[in-house]
Amino acid sequence: AFETSQPTVARFLKSAGYTTGVVGKWHLGLGDGVRPVDFNANIKPGPLEIGFDYCHIIPATVDRVPSVWIENHRVVGLDPEDPIEVSYQKRLGDEPTGIERPDLLKQKADEQHSGIIINGISRIGSMTGGHAARFKDEELPATVVEKSEAFLEKHKDAPFFLMVGMFEPHVPRVAAPPFAGKSKCGVRGDVIQQIDWQTGELLDALERLGIADDTVVFLTSDNGPLFFDGYFDGSERDANGHKPAGGLRGGKYNVFEGGTRVPFIARGPGVRKGTTDAILCLTDIFATAAGLAEQPKPEAGARDSIDQTPVLRGEPAEPVRGSVITQGISGAVAIREGDWKFIPANGEAGAAGMGSGANASDKRFAAAVITEDLLFDLGSDRGETKNVISEQPGRAAALRKALVEEGAPVTKR
Repeated sequence: AFETSQPTVARFLKSAGYTTGVVGKWHLGLGDGVRPVDFNANIKPGPLEIGFDYCHIIPATVDRVPSVWIENHRVVGLDPEDPIEVSYQKRLGDEPTGIERPDLLKQKADEQHSGIIINGISRIGSMTGGHAARFKDEELPATVVEKSEAFLEKHKDAPFFLMVGMFEPHVPRVAAPPFAGKSKCGVRGDVIQQIDWQTGELLDALERLGIADDTVVFLTSDNGPLFFDGYFDGSERDANGHKPAGGLRGGKYNVFEGGTRVPFIARGPGVRKGTTDAILCLTDIFATAAGLAEQPKPEAGARDSIDQTPVLRGEPAEPVRGSVITQGISGAVAIREGDWKFIPANGEAGAAGMGSGANASDKRFAAAVITEDLLFDLGSDRGETKNVISEQPGRAAALRKALVEEGAPVTKR
């Protein structure tokens, strides 16, 4: 559940006169966190209670039930005679699961993802009802484009903020017919082409509406890549030599560069063309939005957010952010300061925080367990292959102290 009083980018921009919307993946919580969410009634609190004027979202991720769209406070297309019930703790109804009927699956899955089968894909959890409202995976990208373009068209004549959460390349990876088999890099490559298509459609919409030159666009990701993430879809086998992390160590779930170093592309008025080595954290979007809107950031909100507009404009001789703290599962944390990156051991805890039904011994999660303190010089070792802590013990100690002072779950030494 979301703290409805918490400052958000949407609430902040709404107070500054922007119309705010979100389309696509949500997975930030619905309801009050106390009572189960009733998907047959008004669903709140949700996006509209934290600053959005409009939403067209799926409740969580595509691999989790309920497999429906929500528009504002209601499930889209729900037949009241076929009410929805959802559980992550027990089996509901008699619709088959992936464990019971693997012959019905488009792609087999691990135990965590072998719940109820919807559209030939087994999901996490169980649900009954809502048959008319259930989405089809192949139609998700087109719906994201349709609803996003409708929002842009409706609000093109006034300031707006639109957050678009594309589903790809999150599992389950199901390519729409125009993209299936086209990338020559397997289904993961196919659905990444869907990202390209959706992005292009929205940029074209800005041009068509005559607002491209007055709109700032950010394109980024919330975590690094992973081939296998619960579904045996052949992504690694069919990758055709493609390396999603580009030689970086690790991936989704952990704090190595492959897990937390993500693309960030900006376009818009005043944004300088080119690249930068400046450190940016996604928490900086709050303060950066305030800077772009020429509004002061609220004192109570996003204290760890730094305005990156000088970087976008190519103004500073020095980066505006000197350090960043990142976090993975199992209590793993890392701090980067300049080119130096310190990762304290968290091996006592073991793998944890993977979600209901996950196997802690799975290599995806086991890789998040750090058994010794690590210090890397990213300037000369971007792949994090050489631990130089014995050569730089004082630097490691200073970075550990900085983590402790920020309240990170680190053992004091």
